[in-house]
Amino acid sequence: MRLPGAPAATPADARPTDAERVRSVLAAAHSMTVVIDGVRHEVRHLDDGDPLGRLHLHPAAPAAGHPASLLGGERPSIRLEFTDVAPTPVRDRVRARVTVIGHLLTPYADEHAGADATTCVEYGQAVLETAEGTSYLGLEELDGAWPDPLAPYEAGMLTHLLDEHPALVTLLLRLVRPRPTPAVVRALPLALDRYGITLRLEERTGHRDVRLPFPSPVDDVDQSGAQIQALLSAARRHSHSSTLPA
Repeated sequence: MRLPGAPAATPADARPTDAERVRSVLAAAHSMTVVIDGVRHEVRHLDDGDPLGRLHLHPAAPAAGHPASLLGGERPSIRLEFTDVAPTPVRDRVRARVTVIGHLLTPYADEHAGADATTCVEYGQAVLETAEGTSYLGLEELDGAWPDPLAPYEAGMLTHLLDEHPALVTLLLRLVRPRPTPAVVRALPLALDRYGITLRLEERTGHRDVRLPFPSPVDDVDQSGAQIQALLSAARRHSHSSTLPA
């Protein structure tokens, strides 16, 4: 998928919008918790695509053709809960929590329903919780956002980098500003998106996250290799060595 209007260069502080972050978490999710009128259901097999593909999200006013309730009484509440966990063994592995809140307009089609089964939901809001704070997203924001093109591949790419090429993670530290100090005892890749890679620098008493932007944003997963190689080439041109212990 090629995203329209991609900029030619990546600003140093470029990162996905909150709506893009939500769509990316959903696109990469392997499980979720569905809460219907307070009853929790664990869904553990989402490997066949974005769960929003099984939901029709409608504006807060009931859509034409859908009665106020198909089940009698008030429409049942529904809450979809997702947890975004870092694929690498960093401290504080939960990167984000996403909650989609609404009311059922049709009975919930669970994971055992057919591939074409869908659930109509009167959309309330989506809530994104990260270390930076909490954001509340309306339906227009969510509909207008694309998942990050690397989201379905991020976990495999980061674990491959760490397991098969750990020296390259150390090499990337040459790009970190301010430079890592001897207090840093470990550096691990934390996240990867179309704008760059994020490293987590762990100290004995805490950590900090550092984003290394790609020379230009990635529009397709096939472009990611060249952008990562560009970062590595830039790191090799820096003469200072890592302060991490071997």
